[in-house]
Amino acid sequence: MSTPGTPGISEAIVTISNTDTRGDASRPEGARARPPRPSNRPNGQWKIDGKAPLNGNEEWKQVDNGLAVRERIENIYSKGRFSSIDPTDLHGRFRVWGLYTQRKPGIDGGRTATLEPHELEDEYFMLRVRIDGGQLTTEQLRVIAEISKDFGRDSADLTDRQNIQLHWIEVESMPEIWRRLEAVGLGTTEACGDVPRVVLGSPVAGISADELIDPTPQIDEITSRFIGDETLANLPRKFKSAITGHPSQDVVHEINDVAFVALEHPELGIGYDLWVGGGLSATPRLGERLGAFVAPDQVADVWHGVAQIFRDYGYRRLRNKARLKFLLAEWGPEKFRQVLQDEYLGYELPDTEAAPKPTTPGDHVGVHKQKDGRFYVGVTPIVGRVSGPSLEKLADLIESHGSSRLRTTPHQKLVILDIPEDKVDSLVAGLDELGLSSRPSLIRRGTIACTGIEYCKLAIVETKAYATAAVLDLEKRLEGFDLPHPISLHVNGCPNSCARIQTADIGLKGQLVTIDGEQVPGYQVHLGGGLASVNRDEAGLGRTVRGLKVAADGIADYVDRVVNRFLVDRDADADETFAQWAHRAEEEALQ
Repeated sequence: MSTPGTPGISEAIVTISNTDTRGDASRPEGARARPPRPSNRPNGQWKIDGKAPLNGNEEWKQVDNGLAVRERIENIYSKGRFSSIDPTDLHGRFRVWGLYTQRKPGIDGGRTATLEPHELEDEYFMLRVRIDGGQLTTEQLRVIAEISKDFGRDSADLTDRQNIQLHWIEVESMPEIWRRLEAVGLGTTEACGDVPRVVLGSPVAGISADELIDPTPQIDEITSRFIGDETLANLPRKFKSAITGHPSQDVVHEINDVAFVALEHPELGIGYDLWVGGGLSATPRLGERLGAFVAPDQVADVWHGVAQIFRDYGYRRLRNKARLKFLLAEWGPEKFRQVLQDEYLGYELPDTEAAPKPTTPGDHVGVHKQKDGRFYVGVTPIVGRVSGPSLEKLADLIESHGSSRLRTTPHQKLVILDIPEDKVDSLVAGLDELGLSSRPSLIRRGTIACTGIEYCKLAIVETKAYATAAVLDLEKRLEGFDLPHPISLHVNGCPNSCARIQTADIGLKGQLVTIDGEQVPGYQVHLGGGLASVNRDEAGLGRTVRGLKVAADGIADYVDRVVNRFLVDRDADADETFAQWAHRAEEEALQ
């Protein structure tokens, strides 16, 4: 069909259902991202090869990059319902506004890779609410809760990118949903798609007693200047950003396309250390420092320069090579910095050493004193699963304790701000009643899970339910054990690593596995990964345990077994962590 304002959309493009949308190509876990092999074929780098589109995704993005589809959703599709939606809008442009069709119930994981998107999808959507810096008011939280209740069957999930996702959304509800969100300063603009995604920010920005700088002004400048900017609405793939002013480095900066980590320069004062080129999926690569110091008033321009490099030089021919990490692998940090300075900034950035390694966890769980004398409380729902009714009760609870502010975190957690000292105990008790623990077990604290087969069209295995059952079981099994550190358990339903499996102590990648001759849903195991902010001396990717497969309902058995072996074998005198032990242990010990 053709739509007003965009003549002949369907005729001018190849639909996304005929293109690769399933993430990076398979590669052994732990491998570094490598640039494409030399080829006579162009890579689709605009400044080198020109802008002629080399695949279906690039064709439809050049016709209409997606920002304009909102008008069609409001004026055409919401009235004509699901059947009226142009296929390319449905499978491509809707993402720019935070909308993905969710998985049709009853389709098992073995069929994920064999069915086309239209065969996998239901007529309902996942809607991602964009929350830059994770900053929320109780008024905003209550609006999200009401949308969940009115339009999303009470669904709500905290993501590991500080967003909140709702499910069961119908296209006819979107005009009212946007009206409600935007009335309180929220939105879904560029929450998904080949665009600048949400900017991660320290959950304790502006209130922590030990932060170096509040990055909120930098986040606000980036989002106000560049989110919704037509010139950045057609990137090769998604573009992830993070900024922190806290010494715990609490924004998983090593796995973002661009990241700014606060430090104190001996001559220039407080600013940021610049990182680029991180990303996981099936071809993980940790970001690298450019060795460049960025002053606070330069952050937005430097961010823009990196985004433009990705737009102009990023690979577009093959979508599984279209992340910034592949360009960095080809160029190296020295060339990347030079191009940034010469072509996009017009000035050189000063050199800097790395920020000091964190000495405290970056998840902010527990009760902590703010710099103004009040307190913030970090809490852990199990694997990020909440609900509309529980969020509504949370808003009431926070307000009844004298606050109106909270934060989401990159670890599927919540942080409640501004609590008077004499109300902390009452708040903690009320949070416990909502299933939000500020004193969680180490296994509950360290477990996150992606959406899984319940809703995701890419998933092969269920995640939330199996991970929740494992946490509850392990809390009983490991009760009384003297774990020296939190142990992170990340459960993912497919190879794309939305739950960051390569950077967990124990990472589980969903796939069909053969156990006792029978093919069942299960996971491949990765051990010993971690980031600087999560109990690691140095960020690193986990190792794949050859031949080891765990059935989906056997998570607790495996974790119990490997943790007990760790406690027996670890070098306690050296305060050896699980990750350190996992990398030195023989494979027999990891089975």
